[in-house]
Amino acid sequence: MPAPKTAKPPPRRASPVAPPPPRIQIGRPAPMIDCGRYPSKRTVGDAVQVSADIFADGHDVLRAVVRSCAPGSKRWVENPMARTDAHIDGDRWAGRFQVDVLGRHAWTIEAWTDAFASWREELRRKIDAGQENLSGELSEGEVLLAQAAGRAKGPDRKLIERALASLRDDGANPQIALDPELFAAIARVPDRSRSTTMVPTLYVDVDPVKARFGTWYELFPRSWGGFTGVSEQLPELARLGFDVLYLPPVHPIGMTNRKGANNSLEAGAGDPGSPWAIGDATGGHDAPHPELGTMEDFDTMVRVAREEGIDIALDFAIQCSADHPWLTEHPEWFNRRPDGTLKYAENPPKKYQDIYNVNFDCEDWQGLWNALRDVLRFWAGHGVKVFRVDNPHTKPLAFWEWVIGELRSEHPEIIFLAEAFTRAAMMRQLAKVGFNQSYTYFTWKSSKWELMDYVTELATSGMQEYYRPNFFVNTPDILTEELQHGGPPKFASRLVLGATLSPTYGVYSGFENFERVAVRPGSEEYENSEKYEIKKRTLNGPLLSLIERINTIRNENEALQHLDNIQFLTTENDALIAYAKRTGDNIIIVVVTLDPVSAQEGIVVIPYGLGLPPVFTVTDLLSNESFDDWRMGRNFVRLDPYRVAHLLRVSTSTPS
Repeated sequence: MPAPKTAKPPPRRASPVAPPPPRIQIGRPAPMIDCGRYPSKRTVGDAVQVSADIFADGHDVLRAVVRSCAPGSKRWVENPMARTDAHIDGDRWAGRFQVDVLGRHAWTIEAWTDAFASWREELRRKIDAGQENLSGELSEGEVLLAQAAGRAKGPDRKLIERALASLRDDGANPQIALDPELFAAIARVPDRSRSTTMVPTLYVDVDPVKARFGTWYELFPRSWGGFTGVSEQLPELARLGFDVLYLPPVHPIGMTNRKGANNSLEAGAGDPGSPWAIGDATGGHDAPHPELGTMEDFDTMVRVAREEGIDIALDFAIQCSADHPWLTEHPEWFNRRPDGTLKYAENPPKKYQDIYNVNFDCEDWQGLWNALRDVLRFWAGHGVKVFRVDNPHTKPLAFWEWVIGELRSEHPEIIFLAEAFTRAAMMRQLAKVGFNQSYTYFTWKSSKWELMDYVTELATSGMQEYYRPNFFVNTPDILTEELQHGGPPKFASRLVLGATLSPTYGVYSGFENFERVAVRPGSEEYENSEKYEIKKRTLNGPLLSLIERINTIRNENEALQHLDNIQFLTTENDALIAYAKRTGDNIIIVVVTLDPVSAQEGIVVIPYGLGLPPVFTVTDLLSNESFDDWRMGRNFVRLDPYRVAHLLRVSTSTPS
């Protein structure tokens, strides 16, 4: 009996071979905020400068590109990167990409080994060294050319195929492989099958230019005749050079615990109360105060502002008077003590008996968050594109990241300003989670060295990638000792500093009239504060002519529209501060006296690093005087209380 046949096992299939790990390293990318957790910030039209360490083992030639993708697009745009180091083996690479669309852009870096360039460089060195037998090297080149021909099309393919045929000929001249046109053709079809892509993908939020450069004016509408009265002032505000008009809350004001004049606990019969005590029986955060006008009046004001090139900025204050509809509709949204009483707001030693904070930890926190988002949506629907947020540092950061993301997904043009004078870490974090602009400590920085240290931190420490300062020279809450005691010269010098140190600055009405009387010694509160009473305001202050001139200078000189281009200059006198700003050929030198009483003389040292000729002409944009004897090195200046600053525009042409 024949033996049974044994079944043959199926043939073994070759296991797929996984490629080895990538050999190229991409590290320390910039800009990168907190390991990529938050986006950096730019404005429309900017070129985003990026850099990274890119290297690999061995000596192969590397190539790299920065790849970017605009919001809403699936197409990635590539731009080349190049080494920035002076020596041939430098590892730092840099590139750039343009951002012309609002919203969040993605970017990454891709790098690969250029096998043909590496082989070509090795061949060139051997030819230069006089080596004669290069047949082995040329055989390698044939493979690389054949692969490149398979990737190329059109004229490039024909060029590569001709070179390949020539290289295959007996006695071929190796110089064929060094042809620059051949090199360029192959570079256009690189082999990126084993490329390395940076992890993680990084992001940049692109905002309107006004998020970086703007000029704010703050006023209480009730002191100007309501919405209609404000509308009448808009052409003049535009003529003065303001492009953002900030209004404190415009909503109904509660009667319960209403504050009287100078923050007194009892209001008189005619006291209007604080606008921050939001809400009464007529409405809450989504209603206008009836005494200011109707929603139609508000819409008209927004339309007129837009026609004048001005954005209306509205205060977003998350707090309610005891009469706000939410207290009866949603009592669960508010903080209550164990005995059931409401807890009014406090910021010791300040007490705000007329307002109550919401409870972000309540069980219906999602309903509360949605309601607050809907308030912002409501006003955005009525044309408000800028929100100044009151005390954001007392609300959860997670809420701000969410709500700003929600609004900007629908309205990427919206700007949020954080009014937070608190710990530096919290102020930085608010900017990281989404605020487009931030209040600063500038208001209290008075000495030369304080100003230099603080602005240097804002402009060069890495904060410039996400933190945009708004240098308000005063606010309804902040009347500094400098302004109280320095008189008109101090108002003028602080104006120049705020407007030229920072691309964005603001003025609260009354500043142009030198209002400087405090409610009591040691206080920063104004006497007869406009927060608690109605004033009769007009645009006729003696400082307005200087404000108009400075705003014109800012608009005409791009160097003053940026933060990170500042360079402080030696003055040899601590009562004088000097700095230069340069963007392209636009160069501005600013010198300001910090002494409101006496004349001050000093030396402004122009360093060679500023890139100016040995002798140059400057024109003082405040006085229209020209000086053709400024030079590298030491230059004499003199300022006094009647002439508090030089704003010098540099002409780089050599004087005749």
